[in-house]
Amino acid sequence: MRLRALLETEALGLRLLGGEEELDRTVRGVMTTDLRDPSRYLSGGELVLTGLAWRREPEDSERFVRILAGAGVAGLAAGEAEMRSIPDDLVQACGRHRLPLFSVVEDVSFASITEHVVRQVSGERAGDLAAVVDRHRRLMTSGPAGGGPEVVLDLLGSDLDLRAWVLSPTGRPIAGSSLAGAGPELPSAVAATLAGEHLAASRGGRRGPHRVSAGSATYSLFPIGGGGRGAARDVRESVLSDWLLAVEADAGDWPAERLDLLDGVTQLIAVERDRRDAARTVRRRLAQEVVELVQGGAAPADIAARLRVAAPVLLPGLGTAPHWQVVVARVEWEGGDIAGGPVAQALLEEILVDPELSGPEPSDRIAVAHTGDEAVALVPLPAVPARPEGLEGLQDEPDGAEVRPAPGLHADVLLTAVREPLSRGLDGDGRLTLGVSAAVHSAEGLRGALEEARHARRVAAARPGRVCAAGHQELASHVLLLPFVPDDVRRAFTARLLDPLRDYDRRHRAELVPTLEAFLDCDGSWTRCATRLHLHVNTLRYRVGRIEQLTGRDLSRLEDKLDFFLALRMS
Repeated sequence: MRLRALLETEALGLRLLGGEEELDRTVRGVMTTDLRDPSRYLSGGELVLTGLAWRREPEDSERFVRILAGAGVAGLAAGEAEMRSIPDDLVQACGRHRLPLFSVVEDVSFASITEHVVRQVSGERAGDLAAVVDRHRRLMTSGPAGGGPEVVLDLLGSDLDLRAWVLSPTGRPIAGSSLAGAGPELPSAVAATLAGEHLAASRGGRRGPHRVSAGSATYSLFPIGGGGRGAARDVRESVLSDWLLAVEADAGDWPAERLDLLDGVTQLIAVERDRRDAARTVRRRLAQEVVELVQGGAAPADIAARLRVAAPVLLPGLGTAPHWQVVVARVEWEGGDIAGGPVAQALLEEILVDPELSGPEPSDRIAVAHTGDEAVALVPLPAVPARPEGLEGLQDEPDGAEVRPAPGLHADVLLTAVREPLSRGLDGDGRLTLGVSAAVHSAEGLRGALEEARHARRVAAARPGRVCAAGHQELASHVLLLPFVPDDVRRAFTARLLDPLRDYDRRHRAELVPTLEAFLDCDGSWTRCATRLHLHVNTLRYRVGRIEQLTGRDLSRLEDKLDFFLALRMS
């Protein structure tokens, strides 16, 4: 660590008296002394703490500081407890020898400063750094009893006093150290910011660790690659699925040994990542089989048989056959040279990990297949009895109660927390689009649900933005039709209706197009539209009359209102 970091730590109560230009010196240790000549105990790089008991006359300051400077110490911190203030002769001597000088307020002990420095620069509380890494490796490679990434992060907290979290590419916390759990949780907004910065840095080809300021803290981000997946041909194949390690510290001045330690930690966590990825193999295979049966036109009885196999795997202990929703995702890159299916599959698995939807083990309900550039998720919704009207207060369900699906997925909710970081990872040359079907309760309905989800995804693809979604609710609206209108038809239709108004607005600044939009939005109400536009009703009538004159349409007719409405939506 550097002297500047000590000065910026308010809890240490250090006040700089001289040597501001030397604050970038590295501190490698700490020593408390009141010896007149401590040189035999100095090896260089120490922060020396002294109570000034060695000073009997002003000349002693020059002698003492000369010894420290010759030994190559990083700085001197003098306590105010004995003398109430630091003597001027000591300040002047430190200035002559370019030795940074700090004063320590009376209510801060040297022991607290020593403990802080030792924790930051050595990690010797747990022994040699190599031993710490070895402990990590034994814990992570000893099978399920090893404890997963939480054990590694606990060691970082207890041995090196580092608060750390493993985050997904969407910013979802996967694991955190017990030290982190003892303090404030990592805010979701901060986690999303860290994930976005990590994705942007990875897409930009910058090597980790990446330093990010978020909230009131500084974090260092270390990439965690998938050890078992091999080297990706293109960063776009892995950047949206790899985890990251976020450490609440500035790694910019860390020694090489500590950076090597964190590199070893990320490799160990990557092993856990691959272990969890392998655990999804069964669910992926089940989803693949069901999707192939549905797309291949299999008999509903065959599809139902596979669903009966899938239900216990995805929802252990489920007594009633679930309802199902289908989610379709597609990742497309400009140039089309990257296979989007596996990327979409990993992303959809991550997006669907929602404890509120999935219970304490969210990974148990994820079943995602991929075909071509498309990923298809089968999402089971546990069937719950619907209480008959008037029986809502009963604890037990009456016999023969109607069964209905649990609340399903909503397209916009899926992307609320992940849109910002994923947009950074797509980095201007990729798009993620999702479509969500309605819930179905049988194998017969699954084929329609798949087509419905695909149609919804196409609606999402027609929208602007890097990350878009649409749900089945939108398929009963005109928005379903608009994406499938050929571009030349769109241009001709909108030009015929709107170009005369746009030309008139450019020449006269008449605002006819905004007036038309407001008029239709107010359902043709003269009073409400005039109020919204802050116009007199007569002025509004004049503008609408001009619109009708320029276009040859009549805004009192439903057909003409509908034509204008669609033209505005397609423009």
